[in-house]
Amino acid sequence: MDLHVRYEGDDDPKKCTARKLARFDLAELHRSDRATPYGVVLNPHAERALSPADREEAERALVALDCSWESAGEAMFSLPGEHRALPYLVAANPVNFGRPMRLTTVEALAAALCILGEREHAERILAKFRWGETFLELNEEPLRRYADCADSSAVVAVQGEYLDRGE
Repeated sequence: MDLHVRYEGDDDPKKCTARKLARFDLAELHRSDRATPYGVVLNPHAERALSPADREEAERALVALDCSWESAGEAMFSLPGEHRALPYLVAANPVNFGRPMRLTTVEALAAALCILGEREHAERILAKFRWGETFLELNEEPLRRYADCADSSAVVAVQGEYLDRGE
């Protein structure tokens, strides 16, 4: 599965997980919407949750947007493609450790890969970060459960259980 990042370049370059992925040829960065390939776009504002049913479409490209959280409004997600939101997960990165839904680009891509049945690919990209394995450990159960779902509505139902628990 090819990983692509619509790269804004508005974060600290030393902490940018997308740039690090690109340095290791694990993802391709794109500076414009036009240059970014059509595929599944990870978008926290999307109306549908990512599920294993999106695997075929994601084979074309899995796309994340790399920008600061301050500028990550809905308008930033004008990319063409099938927009999907990631379900409830907890960040392991040093800046947002333990905070729900505050994932770095690499965490978002790795989560999507796990949900789409590409766990080894997720492990490979996270291996470049000291805290990468921690992300998989923190989210072991939900990632496994989301990957076992048939479709978006099933993912949302599982997510509801975590939200009800207040995790």
